[in-house]
Amino acid sequence: MADEATTTPLLASYKAKPTTKAPSIDDAIETYIGDTGAGQLFKAILLAFAWAFDAQQVFISVFTDAEPHWHCTGYDTSCSPAASTASSPCALPHGAWAWDRPAETSVVSEWALKCAGPALVSLPASSFFAGCLAGGFLLTTLADSLLGRKKMLLLSLVSMSVAGVLTAFSPNVWAYAALRFVCGFGRSMVGTCALVLSTEIVGKRWRDTVSVAGFACFTVGFLSLPALAYAFRDASWRNMYLYTSLPSLAYSVLLYFLVQESPRWLLVRGRKHDAIQTVRQIASLNGGGITCSFSMLHACATECDDAGGVGGGGVFATLQSMWERRWAMRRLAAIMTASFGVGMVYYGMPLNVGNLGGSNLYLSVTYNALAEFPSSILSWLLMGRINRRSSVIALTALAGVCSLACVVIPEGSAFRMAAEVFSFFATCTAFNIILMYSIELFPTTVRNSAVGMVRQALVLGGVAAPMLVALGRERSFWSFGVFGLAVGCLGLFAACLPETRGRSMSDTMEEEEIKEAAAAVLSSTATSDMDDDNAVLV
Repeated sequence: MADEATTTPLLASYKAKPTTKAPSIDDAIETYIGDTGAGQLFKAILLAFAWAFDAQQVFISVFTDAEPHWHCTGYDTSCSPAASTASSPCALPHGAWAWDRPAETSVVSEWALKCAGPALVSLPASSFFAGCLAGGFLLTTLADSLLGRKKMLLLSLVSMSVAGVLTAFSPNVWAYAALRFVCGFGRSMVGTCALVLSTEIVGKRWRDTVSVAGFACFTVGFLSLPALAYAFRDASWRNMYLYTSLPSLAYSVLLYFLVQESPRWLLVRGRKHDAIQTVRQIASLNGGGITCSFSMLHACATECDDAGGVGGGGVFATLQSMWERRWAMRRLAAIMTASFGVGMVYYGMPLNVGNLGGSNLYLSVTYNALAEFPSSILSWLLMGRINRRSSVIALTALAGVCSLACVVIPEGSAFRMAAEVFSFFATCTAFNIILMYSIELFPTTVRNSAVGMVRQALVLGGVAAPMLVALGRERSFWSFGVFGLAVGCLGLFAACLPETRGRSMSDTMEEEEIKEAAAAVLSSTATSDMDDDNAVLV
């Protein structure tokens, strides 16, 4: 019998060198910047504060376009005190009634839009959301391709702020609606770029926290509006635009000098030197210098180039990259459909508070704004403990039920106000989770474009909301009823999405495809093992 040692193949004792995979950009960046420090967190939260100015422009029309109360003047017997509670004074003679406050407090009273019909009254708000929609579709790929996150954010902020200042000098409703369109066009990328950039400059540990900080800043901006409107309750509505747009312009200048571009985007675009310089600056904020080489970052950049990053493509290369992959389009279609219903309620409910009946406008909007604070906290808790997919489905169902309840509960009831606030609260939480979910569903090469498309679906729901609110003044089903059916039914499309909780973010489409294939294999294996176990039991 031959000796075992002599029959063993010579190469069997040779320990093959394992194949090394290039590190992910997450791992490489965190290796060099170390733990996220106070300086880095400050810049991330400073970026997140862009959401405050975003919120102000979104909901400012709740007050500037509000329908004021009116009263009988006493000079005409055709107008009785009881008539002032009627829905419209349009049938009364001229001079028989007057506004409770100066005409310049609202565009409706200043330009006599009360009797012009719901289409003209809702035109400025619808124009704003139409501008958001147009800007989103035309600008969404620029942050992934040519401009980057920082330049796109600054461009959006400046254009939104300048349009807001000019809006204060509108001579008529047509110029007002046109400037609101321009403001919405500029605003379209503010929240998206702020969210993506703030989450890409911190490590995985702080990503959820920074996202929630952005949502909290949005709440701060929303909450500032009732206070500002109350301070100017007897002054011109034009003050609202000046006092929200000028600080936004100053904030843009501050961002220009204090915030760097995303190192992830720089690496994916092949700008290795700029990425290394940015990482050095971030590392210095965390209190430590870098003495080792940057071979890991170079390896990441090389792998991104080899994997087909869209750095050399045109402006719409990112959308083409998603269009060519069924899994990407399936994800995008599902999350955009769910987002449409969420957006309709999210943007429509604050505009609809005037249809609750018997409620104070300032307090009603304040309650809605305050609902966003616990919503931000709940979003943070849910993202850390519960699957994204289940959260979206449950929250949209709750929002739908509460909104439908507002149809049957009598006007002026405290229960109706509570149902409206609960519906808005659930919608806010779903809104927050959907945005974070969309960041995790798509890789760096198309992330800003994908998140931008999701936000456009949210805004598209907002485009329909003002007209539904105007129709809801006559019959509440057209506002609360349609809102409830839309958010409840369309939220079910989230069931078509994969779960992303606990996963690292991908940098290229190919890397995401590998993860998708691995997940499919694991799912198939688990199903096969379960079938085998059942067969043994039988």
